[in-house]
Amino acid sequence: MADAELMDMFQRLTMALGVGFLLGVERGWRHRDAPEGSRAAGLRTHAIIGLLGGVCGAALPAIGAFGFAALTLAFAACLLAFKLRESQRDNDVSVTGTLAALLVFVLGAYAMWGDLRVVAASGVVLVALLAFKDALHDWLDALSWKELRSALLILAASAIALPLLPDRVIDPWETINPRELWLLTILVAGASFAGYAGVRVLGRDLGVLAGAAAGALVSSTVVTAELGRRVRAGETAAASAASAACLAGAISLTRTMALVAVTAPAALPRVWSALAAGALVLALSTWLLHRRVAEKGDANVGLHNPLDLVAVARFALLLGAVIVIGRLAADAYGQAGLLPFAATAGLADADAVTLAAASLVRGGLVPALGAQAVLVGVLVNTFSKGAIAWMAGGRAYGGLYLAAAAAAALAAVAVWAFAGPILTGEASLGPVRIG
Repeated sequence: MADAELMDMFQRLTMALGVGFLLGVERGWRHRDAPEGSRAAGLRTHAIIGLLGGVCGAALPAIGAFGFAALTLAFAACLLAFKLRESQRDNDVSVTGTLAALLVFVLGAYAMWGDLRVVAASGVVLVALLAFKDALHDWLDALSWKELRSALLILAASAIALPLLPDRVIDPWETINPRELWLLTILVAGASFAGYAGVRVLGRDLGVLAGAAAGALVSSTVVTAELGRRVRAGETAAASAASAACLAGAISLTRTMALVAVTAPAALPRVWSALAAGALVLALSTWLLHRRVAEKGDANVGLHNPLDLVAVARFALLLGAVIVIGRLAADAYGQAGLLPFAATAGLADADAVTLAAASLVRGGLVPALGAQAVLVGVLVNTFSKGAIAWMAGGRAYGGLYLAAAAAAALAAVAVWAFAGPILTGEASLGPVRIG
């Protein structure tokens, strides 16, 4: 055997041993108070199991498939015998530890012939699932059936509905791709549910800022309106509510950057700096306003479950309509029609404008024009939320938020007009105009 082959085999055996050792550390720590010899498998045994799987995998060319199967069955029988005795003594019917030990053997064998990155990633995931047992159970206990049903709805929409939809344009304007539209809808719906679940799991202890931060993943507009209701009802101070609304706005702008990066990366260099400047000003406003807060109370933003069939279908229809109208406006009037459309649609939903502009960019629209549409929609939506804050929470709350929103808008426009061309290498093309 050549030196290179020998070194490769040692590396693979080390990986097999390492996976077993890693699992053994977790198992040994969890049962660290148990008497010596009272467990069927601990740190040393799991390390040996991993190494045994590696040795059996290395011997496969010599012993053949039947020999490898015999060794595997012999190991499994021994492990099950000892695990059965342990289970009877502890009156424990859990099969998790047994499956984990068997998987370590399989990963050890696979490490000798497969991709070591797959082995390492699988081992880390296995240990993480075992180590976070209590956290996973607490998370599951905190969710209601309606919330679990929403998660299943996302999975069904992704794994069942998405593959069945045609991956081609179906409308006369050659704009709507059903699979692409549904994928974008799932993206936003999943982000909304993740934010909602975050609020439910965190609970009320983290207060208004944590609630607004998690709620912004659902809808920063909903957060802004709900905070206004709390201010008007005397449940939250105006400065505290405005601080939380600014934080929600900053997270909303960050989420927009993420949406652009995922759905239209070509437009990201032309808009990220302006969105980042606006988010930074809103984050700074959050800190300044929070310093003014004299009273601290339980002000977690109350949110309803954001995901149901009606809501998903409504957003899909809205997004489809926005994409079609945006394409018609862009084709008929060019820049003169697209940007006013983005401003009008931004009054209701910045996400729809962002995803519609991204779809147009992927369809051939100039990335700079798509980025302008995103920025215009976001700026209009920011001031729209300011109007909502004023109407829902009164002059004090609305005024504070509008002042912060205006500062963020000025920062975004300034960066767009002056720094944007430099950052994108387009300074020689002249100033970039909005509208």
